[in-house]
Amino acid sequence: MDSVPRRLFALIPAAGRSRRMGTSKLLLPWLNTTVIEQLISTLARPDVTAVAIVIRPDDHALQEVVQRTSAIAVIPDHEPPEMRDSIEIGLRAIRQRFTPADNDGWLLIPADHPLIEPEVLDGLLTRWSQGDCQALLPMLGQRRGHPTFLRWSLAEQIEQLPRDVGVNTLLRSSPSLVTEWPTDRESVLADLDTPEDYAFWQQKLASKPA
Repeated sequence: MDSVPRRLFALIPAAGRSRRMGTSKLLLPWLNTTVIEQLISTLARPDVTAVAIVIRPDDHALQEVVQRTSAIAVIPDHEPPEMRDSIEIGLRAIRQRFTPADNDGWLLIPADHPLIEPEVLDGLLTRWSQGDCQALLPMLGQRRGHPTFLRWSLAEQIEQLPRDVGVNTLLRSSPSLVTEWPTDRESVLADLDTPEDYAFWQQKLASKPA
């Protein structure tokens, strides 16, 4: 186990256009706020050093919402063509601002998987704090979910991957890197791609007992 507490940075690539949803999925109402503000609120805790959100330069509505929260809005000069590009932009922004050590960590939350429950985050953070994981993923049955926790030392490996592949390629090609955290929470698989997805998860999660 590490003797020094490691910093942890959250990265949300949010530069997509939500075409299947038909509107910005992160600005949809959620409980008493919006999806993105609910996510930022869940991540706003002492063991997460900073939350960085990569936003298209022309997405002024999302920029405005994020800039009034505690999160860091990362706005590139040009629209990232793929999520992989957004991830690299976010990693560079975190590196420039915080100079992470190899032993620090980052958690990746794709914008189509934004519904993290605090209980899930608690469990993942407890497991991550043991200090022996290179990559940590929640598992529902045999299915991997989100968020993904990774050591900062893996950021350079991701940036060196071929341009047409993503983070999952590294994890699939190096299974020894991966620690699985079993959970019964369906939210780790919660996609928000379509209006039907949004209605389903809004009803399912909002109806849970407080």
